Amino acid sequence: MQPPTEPELTAFPADRVRLLPGLGRIDYTELPNPFHQRFGLVRGYLTSLGSGQLLRSFVHEAGIFAPGAPAEPGSRHRGWEALDSQLRGHFLGHWLSAAARIVATTGDPELRVRAEGVVARLAGLQRENGGGWVFSIPEKYLHRIAAGKAVWAPHYTVHKTLMGLLDAHRYLGSDTALETAVRAAGWFHRWTGGFSRAELDDILDVETGGMLEVWADLYGLTGEQEHLELVHRYDRPRLFDPLLAGEDPLTNRHANTTIPEALGAARAYEVTGERRWRNVVEAYWRCAVTDRGHFATGGQTSNEVWTPPHEFAARLGLNTQEHCAVHNMMRLADVLLRWTGEPEYADYLELNLYNGVLAQQHPRTGMAAYYLPLRPGATKKWGTATDSFWCCYGTMVQAHTLHNAYAYYRDRDGGVTVAQYIPSTARWDADGTEVELTQRPDPEVGTHIAAAGERGARSRPDRWAIELTVRAATPVEFDLALRIPEWVSGPVTLTVNGAPRPVPPGARRVTVRRAWRDDAVRLELPRALRAVPLPDRPEAVAFVDGPVVLAGLCDEERRLVGDPARPETLLVPDEERDPFAWRGSWRARGQDRGLRFVPLHEVEDESYAVYFPVTPGH
Repeated sequence: MQPPTEPELTAFPADRVRLLPGLGRIDYTELPNPFHQRFGLVRGYLTSLGSGQLLRSFVHEAGIFAPGAPAEPGSRHRGWEALDSQLRGHFLGHWLSAAARIVATTGDPELRVRAEGVVARLAGLQRENGGGWVFSIPEKYLHRIAAGKAVWAPHYTVHKTLMGLLDAHRYLGSDTALETAVRAAGWFHRWTGGFSRAELDDILDVETGGMLEVWADLYGLTGEQEHLELVHRYDRPRLFDPLLAGEDPLTNRHANTTIPEALGAARAYEVTGERRWRNVVEAYWRCAVTDRGHFATGGQTSNEVWTPPHEFAARLGLNTQEHCAVHNMMRLADVLLRWTGEPEYADYLELNLYNGVLAQQHPRTGMAAYYLPLRPGATKKWGTATDSFWCCYGTMVQAHTLHNAYAYYRDRDGGVTVAQYIPSTARWDADGTEVELTQRPDPEVGTHIAAAGERGARSRPDRWAIELTVRAATPVEFDLALRIPEWVSGPVTLTVNGAPRPVPPGARRVTVRRAWRDDAVRLELPRALRAVPLPDRPEAVAFVDGPVVLAGLCDEERRLVGDPARPETLLVPDEERDPFAWRGSWRARGQDRGLRFVPLHEVEDESYAVYFPVTPGH
């Protein structure tokens, strides 16, 4: 094996980036940071779930469940966590991964105690099961799929537990978690050793979740040959070989079955250096995104399957854009961003962050929506705290712990790239000096008197203005690179300590190299309302403000009259809003009926539409 190509960017450790709770004041009102707010909703949800209920199916499987014993405190977990569900226990792994990352980010003492208690309990249950099996479902489920009998995705379920254990080791430093995962891997090594390649391929055609990724992670931690053999046994030639041949094996195929397998190939490349794995990842992205396109929201799935390339009009349904697919495609974009440094992957992350991750979590209750409906007049269908536990609940709690992961990256030469404009602070050591970089929006940017006689009314801010400060005890020289999003609508302006810096037209990033100590940087990104057409129905458009898709509040398809090439003639802003389109509204102008638009991620229970047919007129 040879080492993988050195990545262009590397992630910051979780504890080195903190989300800011607020954005600053406007009109004497403190504006909350929506990313910090959503992070807090997840933290509250995790702490509300009792460990006994989370572990119930694991205890039952270990044979020490006492039917007559008093119920554990808290509401009984139902839905996909009910004891008669074949996916029971899947959520615990997501819970453990999310809790461990929160602890690593904030030092949260309550969640640390809870997470370490869960790990200890799993280790004890593993001993009750004979020292290998540590899962919430019976071993016979895997034997059944090997015999060609139907079971609902047992690999998917056990992967979540292994993922949670490895994240507990990664973020909490838990040796117990790693030892438990290693013993469980021994069970799988023995079991898979009895199958031919063809038999393994048949077994792995039943949804495998992230099993390839978890074996690659484990091999990266241990270097054990047994774990490398598991990586190769969980290879997916029936998916990967057609991709490498330039074919499309994805269209109308279950999306979130294959995305985790591409993530597994990515991790396999990182720990083995085998170029084939990287080729698989690059081919997957071309097939899934580059050659396929996406809805204005960034999603590409309907009824959980990949939409045919550039054929989206017939797929505007109630079951569009599964949250799990959004989250895992964002993880894949993060991989490719780190490998290449190319801004297109950060653009993809941004689009799906606003119109997927934020849009599919209830902004007040924190509950998840499995899908993001795009049929006109649809409503989001929210789950409940203890009666749902869909797969998307698991990816939802993890996704909102990753806002700080996508904001900043270190580059090969010690510089820092700002990839997402999320109000936050990053800290790192540069040549023995602690450096602190903080970014926040200017809440007053772009506001002005709307028209004579309307003093005090605000227009829609016409740009994002990001203020960054760099602090260091002694001067430290490094590159500070700032992403320029693909949606900018005019010349970008940059100043350092008030002095203008050149930004070449069409640049996708701008880099400032200097000796930093106590400096202020201001980046202004012009934005304008855009009308984004459906590829195969261009007269139907979605309205997008920067990266934020707008939803029209209506209970049916509404046809607008106007010029979509001049969307500002179709929509006008209301008075109250903030500069990053996190709140606020627009209204249709010149139409026969009124119609209000709000950011899609603000929609709670209202009926809405995203795409609107437009008839030329006016």
